[in-house]
Amino acid sequence: MVTIFTELFGVQTYMVNGARTNKKTAKAFLYQPAAILELDVYHNDLKKMHRIREANWGFLYSTILSDVIKNSIALYMVELLYKILKQPEHNTDMYHFSEDALKHLDHASNNIAANFPLYFSLHLAHFLGFKISNPYRRPDAGKIYIDLVEGIFTDQQPAHQHFIEGENALITSELLKVMQPGELDEVKLNHLKRRELLLNYQDYYALHIQDFGEMKTLKILQEVLG
Repeated sequence: MVTIFTELFGVQTYMVNGARTNKKTAKAFLYQPAAILELDVYHNDLKKMHRIREANWGFLYSTILSDVIKNSIALYMVELLYKILKQPEHNTDMYHFSEDALKHLDHASNNIAANFPLYFSLHLAHFLGFKISNPYRRPDAGKIYIDLVEGIFTDQQPAHQHFIEGENALITSELLKVMQPGELDEVKLNHLKRRELLLNYQDYYALHIQDFGEMKTLKILQEVLG
């Protein structure tokens, strides 16, 4: 039994035919986290579980399944999707964004890959209706904050504790302006700053997604990124 984010039906649960045959190992290898597959399925809107008739690779990764760092980043992306996709309705735009992001990660340089969790976390929120708006454009101003409850930049400290301030707010603004993953190479950050920002973004999701909880892959990601 596998849970898959599909282009046509959103997140769905499938029973894999032939999983107990002699080809079980080969079949199981297809269903790794972050795998991009082409599926022939039996789908019934009246059922909660469906069957996969046939599955093949839709895209063959060069590095994600073998590189420890990129695999950890991909697992983070998959867990984030799993936490936000609570209903089966389709979201084609989100699907294409996620698939494209994984393909870019596969060929990314080390610096781009290290910034990828930040980029993916920020831009994925767009498809959920709570992307942080109004990127900051006045570097000469004094104070800068991001109100995580409202999802906006402001020069006034929010009355609550859910906000990002100063340098982290400025970096977030730059990341929000990134339209293509290749541009992440221009964002120079150390591992401590990335760790702070990822924790900020986890808090942001927890404020806007009911029962979001904690990201289990976040600690692993922090360790492999240094």
